[in-house]
Amino acid sequence: MTATETLRFQPYARLLTMLGDQLIKNERVALIEIIKNAYDADASWAKVTFDSFGENYKQTPASKIVIEDDGIGMTADILREHWVSPATPVKKLGKVLKDSTAKGRKIQGEKGIGRFALLKLGKKITITTRPTGSDIEYTLTLDLSSYDDEFLTKNGEPQKLFLTDLNVQLSSANATVIKSGPLSLGRRRLTRQPHGTRIEITHLRGSWTDSKVQDAYRDLVRLQSIFDQLDGQKASKHSLYPFEVAIYRNDGYEDFSDRYVSTLKNLMQNQAVLQITGGEYDETSREFRFSLNGRACRVPLNDPDITGLRLFRDHFGDSGEVLAERGTACGSFSFGFYVFDFSKDARGKHQLDDDDRTIIKEHRIYLYRDGIRVYPYGDKDDDWLQIDAYRGTISAGRFLSNDQVVGFVNITQQGNKELRDKTSREGLIDTGNAYSDFITLLQLFLAWVRKKPYATYRKTLEDKHVVEVFKSNAVLHGFDELYKATSNNKDLHSAVSQLSSVYKTERSYLVQRAETTEHLAGIGLSVETASHDIMAVMTRVLVTIDSLIRDSVSAGEVDKDVLNRDLSSLRGMLSFIEAQLKDLQLLFKSSKQRRRDLRVRELLAKVERLFKSSLAKDRISLQVEEIGPPLVAKSTDAVLLQLLLNLFDNAVYWLKGISPGQRKIRITLDGNESVLIFSDNGPGVKPEDAPYIFDAFYSGRGEDGRGLGFI
Repeated sequence: MTATETLRFQPYARLLTMLGDQLIKNERVALIEIIKNAYDADASWAKVTFDSFGENYKQTPASKIVIEDDGIGMTADILREHWVSPATPVKKLGKVLKDSTAKGRKIQGEKGIGRFALLKLGKKITITTRPTGSDIEYTLTLDLSSYDDEFLTKNGEPQKLFLTDLNVQLSSANATVIKSGPLSLGRRRLTRQPHGTRIEITHLRGSWTDSKVQDAYRDLVRLQSIFDQLDGQKASKHSLYPFEVAIYRNDGYEDFSDRYVSTLKNLMQNQAVLQITGGEYDETSREFRFSLNGRACRVPLNDPDITGLRLFRDHFGDSGEVLAERGTACGSFSFGFYVFDFSKDARGKHQLDDDDRTIIKEHRIYLYRDGIRVYPYGDKDDDWLQIDAYRGTISAGRFLSNDQVVGFVNITQQGNKELRDKTSREGLIDTGNAYSDFITLLQLFLAWVRKKPYATYRKTLEDKHVVEVFKSNAVLHGFDELYKATSNNKDLHSAVSQLSSVYKTERSYLVQRAETTEHLAGIGLSVETASHDIMAVMTRVLVTIDSLIRDSVSAGEVDKDVLNRDLSSLRGMLSFIEAQLKDLQLLFKSSKQRRRDLRVRELLAKVERLFKSSLAKDRISLQVEEIGPPLVAKSTDAVLLQLLLNLFDNAVYWLKGISPGQRKIRITLDGNESVLIFSDNGPGVKPEDAPYIFDAFYSGRGEDGRGLGFI
């Protein structure tokens, strides 16, 4: 005979603390969760009072924590049907049934874990709440002070206690606690509205200190975005109804001050090397759009500077096949980043002192969902984007360090549905394509920032420093100062003098070598351009000579007309080679002349001949327009030729990036205004390259460029 019975789950009361310890990391997180409930209730402020605490927040038997707000309050039905039911779906249903609160706030809590946060702080909870428009206030009391932390004993006696055995008292009365009246909130004096909630927590658990409370305050200050209205940006809709938090100890306002936030904003606005503002990843177009130091930029995911990164290949495949197949799954999001230079050679406004560095290092990259922070992202010890991890495993030089970037990423419940919070409210659930795509996209963008704009800044800084040292004769001046300082030491004085003389000789030699190298680079460019045509003609010359040799040894008479034709052709080809070599010879040092008046059109014709083959092969049309009298420049053949060669070389390179039938070079020689205008219809100078194009060794052509074309 088979007997069947129905069993029901009957959790022990200790489940409250077991889950609480898993879901709520510490007292700070618990306090934040309670304050989030006030935010969800459309409160404009929350006041936290540590009552009957001693110095450094030493607890006494009478110590209690009181949390008040002016939110919409809770009705008896909410308390009766939902507060006593862990994992209540009321907020989850609220998210489904309505888009937002009356103030436009997206509801943050949805898992019904607020009571765990309260029990993390203390064992006796008294909640007094008054709904909007009601004259009645409700008081809910949960007193677990007679039980041990594990609910295994009551008043020291062993106890078998189930969750359903815990009693919560609910009472109602005319409002006497939450009513209109004056209210102190920090330095402000307000009128308390006749609605909201007051929570009193006694029989406290854990401990508090000055530093722990100050850290909690800073967390609460950063509950909403500290980046709103920065750099004159339009405030987000979440800042239209501000939410303020004040902390008191006993009757005194704890002025922890948020000056560090103001200081951080000042640093971001005035001392960041790179200000990346108004950023957005558009999932439809698969591109990043943003302003870089005020210049509009667009970087698509198929940009070679992105697809060439190892991060891209590891996540989306060597040829991006994964991206082509399914796109990205995280949804569009917005961002802003501020990059600092912590190096000792940072100059000007980018220099940071120790205090600046300390403030910057207190912050990382924050994540906000609908204007409310997702913890712990942004904490100084958090590396949620694994930046430092990649610096250690791939290459430190390919990534910005985690502490030199301060910024934010904004996501929304509506636009990023697959990016979900962990039940513990400690970050996002790190599973699925949406999460991995989201993290990878941010890593890729920051890697691009390091590879392109930040690398450009550092290279320019280093090159300028080297040039400044050279031009200012800094080493020679140093020797002179050292020579004067050692006048009382004959031997050292003499040694410094000899060393200075040796350095001058070495410097003279190196300068001469550098000038020769730069000159040879120009010659090399010219020879490279001309060599193809010369070799092609030389091949035809050799073919013609071979034909003449065969005819000369063959039987019969030589046809003089054919011979004359071949010799004339041969002479024409050799004349062409001679002309090409003469043009090149003008660049050699032995052929350099003093500056004289040169007709630019004549030298331009020589360069046209050198590039004739390249222009034809790449289907580039050339138009030369002359205005007024012949344009004359006082220069040397070598200098002017090198200038024109560089202009042609760059134009041919960049024109290859547009459709063959549309490639054009236009040159205007204006004799009236003494102006030469060289233009093409290529892609133009990238906004991020524009400030650096006249810096030595900088080239937008990457490894193909030398960065000396302007010299």
